[in-house]
Amino acid sequence: MKNTDTDDDAALLRRYRQGDAEAFGVLYARHRLGLFRFLHGLCGDTAQAEEVFQETWLSLIRSASEPLGRASFKTWLYQIGRNRLIDHWRKHGRQQERLEEFDEQLHGDALPGQDEDPERQFSLSQDRERLRGALDALPGEQREVFLLRAHGELELTEIAELTQTPAETVKSRLRYALQKLRRLLADPAAAEEVTP
Repeated sequence: MKNTDTDDDAALLRRYRQGDAEAFGVLYARHRLGLFRFLHGLCGDTAQAEEVFQETWLSLIRSASEPLGRASFKTWLYQIGRNRLIDHWRKHGRQQERLEEFDEQLHGDALPGQDEDPERQFSLSQDRERLRGALDALPGEQREVFLLRAHGELELTEIAELTQTPAETVKSRLRYALQKLRRLLADPAAAEEVTP
């Protein structure tokens, strides 16, 4: 038996489709957290993100297709997730604005442990709120590129392929997003002045 920890994603997908359940477990472990964070960052709703997350993996399992051309497994998986989220919004009557702006909230709902320091928890929650506010202030296209890079760890060319946007545009969106985030996190009052 091959060592699944060192196999690339495409090989793991092929092995899973040939009946190797362990290969799927490795794929899932590699990509579950980044994919969920990406979806959650786009929609801002934990329940909705979980539903779309499950739909994404079910689509992968049910499909016989594979990444096309030079697309990596991760790019392909995130494209499936992005498409499932858009389908979900359309199914539930979301307006086009919603599709473009994604959502107004981004939750970081980690439950504090009982033995955690309350002051530290308060400080972390304030930081999380500042980050959430800064992300909310970004235009939807910049937020998407930032989340794909930060949570998906995708390269700019992969993001360009996934969003069907020229690479230079993706690069600009990421640069503007980072500039705005730095400014907003340095000066929380600036978040109120930014118009998306």
